[in-house]
Amino acid sequence: MDIVLTLFTMAGGLGFFLFGMNLMGTNLKKAAGAKLEGVLERVSSTPLKGAALGTVTTAAMQSSSATTVMVVGFVNSGLMTLTQAMGVVAGANLGTTVTAWLLSLAGIGGGSSLLSLLKPSSFAPLVVFAGALFYVFSSRGRRKDLAAILLGFGTLLVGMTTMSDATRPFAESQAFLDVLTVFSNPFLGVLIGAALTAVIQSSSATIGILQALSLTGAVPFGTAIPLIIGMDIGACVPVLLSGIGATADGRRTTVFYLYFNLFTGAAFMIPFYIINIFRPFAFLSAAASPVGIAAFNTLLKAAALVIVLLLLPLFRRLLTLTVREKEADRRTDVAALLDERFLNLPEIALEQCRKGVNIMRELTRDSIVRAIALRTAYSADGARAIEEAEDKVDECEDKLGSYLVRLSSFNLSEKESREAGALLHTIGDFERISDHALNLSEAAREIREKKVTFSPDAEKELVTVSQAILEILNVTCDAFAYNDTVMAAEVEPLEQVIDLICDTLKNRHVERLQRGVCGINQGFVFNDIISNYSRISDHCSNIAVTLIRSGAGSFDPHEYLGRIKKENAGDFRASFENYKKIYYDTL
Repeated sequence: MDIVLTLFTMAGGLGFFLFGMNLMGTNLKKAAGAKLEGVLERVSSTPLKGAALGTVTTAAMQSSSATTVMVVGFVNSGLMTLTQAMGVVAGANLGTTVTAWLLSLAGIGGGSSLLSLLKPSSFAPLVVFAGALFYVFSSRGRRKDLAAILLGFGTLLVGMTTMSDATRPFAESQAFLDVLTVFSNPFLGVLIGAALTAVIQSSSATIGILQALSLTGAVPFGTAIPLIIGMDIGACVPVLLSGIGATADGRRTTVFYLYFNLFTGAAFMIPFYIINIFRPFAFLSAAASPVGIAAFNTLLKAAALVIVLLLLPLFRRLLTLTVREKEADRRTDVAALLDERFLNLPEIALEQCRKGVNIMRELTRDSIVRAIALRTAYSADGARAIEEAEDKVDECEDKLGSYLVRLSSFNLSEKESREAGALLHTIGDFERISDHALNLSEAAREIREKKVTFSPDAEKELVTVSQAILEILNVTCDAFAYNDTVMAAEVEPLEQVIDLICDTLKNRHVERLQRGVCGINQGFVFNDIISNYSRISDHCSNIAVTLIRSGAGSFDPHEYLGRIKKENAGDFRASFENYKKIYYDTL
């Protein structure tokens, strides 16, 4: 019954440990993750820099698996090369050893009251209390994140203390000592360590368990060393799973994480145990301590990091040979940008969405340019290109819309939430503009098939309004591409001029119909073209308004338009008059 109670107590301690680690890691990521991710993406230009950044990032997020999964997302979306990623992953393995050093505080002994205060059993309850107090009474934001980090750290230490206390009876258990004897077999120890970590999915947690067991004084280094090596290998399982569906280089990044740990284990164990056969190492029978376990783990990974960085070209060649590229790996569409791994990294996810919208933007602009040209120079190839582009734009809208909706369900900041909403509005407008390109293409086909010709006045009017449409589209697309609100402010005055032109042209065409200058066929097609032009300019206005207002938290275009005409009456009127002079007055 005592053994059962001890196991239950250990399980409870492990639960506290895992929960605390998750809470601390998640909130560390929230507090500093966005900056670290941005640095990781931009500054990992060389393997050495990547290794340093991987070490720092993992030390902050308390998980080499989390860092590696994030890096797989970067590689998968083309933000990072495989060589850069390999450096970061190698550094991540070293960064994860920080947790073991924190947990080694449990091994502090001695009669000094000052040293006793450093033991988790002494200060962990106070840390939990302080973290809980600040968490309850802090408003949401950075302070609450910091309070959650403190609470997670305290809970982790309470879990470690609970496990340590629960393991003390094992020192007097012959059954436990017999099990440790089995683990002293190096190969079996590696397998057991790997299996345990694969189940728990955290090498920090399993090393924490080993450190807790070492406090019994019954775990020799001969048993601890193979277990540590196996635990590092077992940590590769969640990373390998994250590579499912990734590009070739993304999968190579996950496999490199496995190769790194396999190489580390083999490079140490093979020569170490061969030498041990001829000249046995006395320390293998000595009792391991939490500090000794943390030190071995760090030294092993630091040495492996240096060796792997020197052999990086060979590892890259091995990865290229063992992980082959597939046809799907050559994707350059929006789907390649919207990696599932970025949903927990809103800043990067939104940046990827912006890139996806820019793909839509260019497809849409090209389609409108083609469609306007088809009216006077129709070609089946041109019409087919517009249809294909429309299908791609529809697909982009579907993928981006679904991704942004999913992203919005995560814990976004107010700014990130506004940006996600703005992008959702924008993709809808670009998709509708693409629809109008298809409508204009069909109008051009009708002109060709029915041999429709316009009067000289109607032809001149169509040329002028087409030029205005191309200008408003170019200004809108460039404003979005460069996030230029000054340029976006030029859209609305031009949209007002285009509305004035379209209303005037419809009235003039009615007069021509009444005079018999134009027939009914010309009338239908002319009005169809003008109506599509009017709607295109409306959607350009929507995009510009959304771009300007996204930083202010409002997406009400009517409110914005009414205000801008009042507050910026002089500038708005000047732009309006300038565009009116260029397009309307020349009709």
